[in-house]
Amino acid sequence: MRVFKRLLAPRTLAATASLTLLTGCGLIGSGGSEDAEPIVVGTTSAPSTLDPAASWDGSWELYRNVYQTLVAFPAGAAEPQADAAECGFEGGGNREYRCTLRADMKFSDGDTLDAAAVKYSIDRIRRIGVKGGPMGLLGSLDRVTTKGDREVTFHLKKADATFPFVLATPAMSIVDPGEYPADKIRDDGGITGSGPYALDSYQDGEKAELVRNEHYDGFADRKNSAVTIRYFEDSAEMVAALKDKKIDATFRGLAASDVVDLQAKHGSEGLQLVEGAGTEISYLVFNPKDRWAGKRSVRRAIAQVVDRGAIAHNVYKDTVEPLYSMVPKGLTGHTTDFFDDFGEPSADKAAAILREDGITTPVPLTLWYTTDRYGSATAPEFEEIKKQLEASGLFDVTLKSRPWKTYEAGYRKGEYPVFGRGWFPDFPDADNFIAPFVGKENAVSTPYVSPEITDRLLPQSRQESDRGAVVRQFERAQQIMAQDARLLPLWQGKQFIAASDEISGGERALDPSTIMMMWELSRKTSW
Repeated sequence: MRVFKRLLAPRTLAATASLTLLTGCGLIGSGGSEDAEPIVVGTTSAPSTLDPAASWDGSWELYRNVYQTLVAFPAGAAEPQADAAECGFEGGGNREYRCTLRADMKFSDGDTLDAAAVKYSIDRIRRIGVKGGPMGLLGSLDRVTTKGDREVTFHLKKADATFPFVLATPAMSIVDPGEYPADKIRDDGGITGSGPYALDSYQDGEKAELVRNEHYDGFADRKNSAVTIRYFEDSAEMVAALKDKKIDATFRGLAASDVVDLQAKHGSEGLQLVEGAGTEISYLVFNPKDRWAGKRSVRRAIAQVVDRGAIAHNVYKDTVEPLYSMVPKGLTGHTTDFFDDFGEPSADKAAAILREDGITTPVPLTLWYTTDRYGSATAPEFEEIKKQLEASGLFDVTLKSRPWKTYEAGYRKGEYPVFGRGWFPDFPDADNFIAPFVGKENAVSTPYVSPEITDRLLPQSRQESDRGAVVRQFERAQQIMAQDARLLPLWQGKQFIAASDEISGGERALDPSTIMMMWELSRKTSW
């Protein structure tokens, strides 16, 4: 069984590729690959680590730009394309995936990138086995073999048509064996990859300075020569820096109020906004070992009370959409099972669910959230949920919070009865919104045993390369998840890039997993 964090159906890319650019005119992209001045991008999502073997989180934003994978997603691609290698399944059965590297590949320090380095990179992920790390993505992998300097073959335990998409994630970045220990995480603050950029300098939580990697050989057509990524604590600080021209563009962490303001003032302050549908989701996780959250009737009563529309409107100013399934709208297999099962919010229906199980109200609940991971609207979102639950008269809610690093450690230890999580997909396929959350070991560290999903529905779906042909399996899996209510989907986000009107390429800068490809950004020149 494979656990995920973040496969892309070839027919589902429209959800992430439909972008609207709001900007002025009279400017054209310079294609400035030789720009002397770096493009400065702001984000509220700083890396948790610089080593791909340890990360299954927002660190991927940096990885995509400094590391390289065998296959990846160029702008507008619906399925993985050759990057460091040409790859494909051998024979029938989707069990042997073979890649041939480009000739004479090198890392940014000039060391040779060969088949042995690829095998080393994948093997060390499994050898180190960081808890909560990317090892979970490799559940279908049996072994990696090499032939000569350029051929790598991945032998799978069972058919898995989604494996190419796994290899396209930044988790599978190729690292230099001479710089990365085989059995532990590199911790010297450096990066040695083969991506479009090399890391010139790094200040934890402050900034990463990227320069052109002269040894790069891949599909990226770099429109600039250098990028600086600045890390901010909150959206307001980041937008202020954009307006003051201290940064050129922003991504990840724009607050709803800032998005609304940018939409309203669009064009009047020399700014532009790129907007598109996204596959980010927000959801609640219930701990099965907790006295109250472990009861199905309590979870279903909460599902009956929560008003997603109010959260989307009151807190996020309609910059997100209510979500009634763990699989977001726009992906093949999306359903609305939570709405079909529960309908409109109803305290009376929730009370009946609790009475039927003999539960005395109000039910005491402690809800946890992180203060610095998903944007400044997280606290108001949980205040809204608390208000809704307590207004029903059925729950007595206590809110608690922690910064991400201690928050993540807490839920992995099973400390929280109910806690909030966000999900940026590894790849936009229904598989990646179901498989991560089921099984004894999963991405949220709360065991969810569902043999029908893990032993029958997911294996069936992975035998089929045509992802549109497995809708039935995904629909059934979502039915089960709604009935169990072990996770409660709340909303689905949209994607926004705010930038100076001197910057072009924002509409091409998001890959199908909404990771920013910094090389697409460039400065404009006048007509």
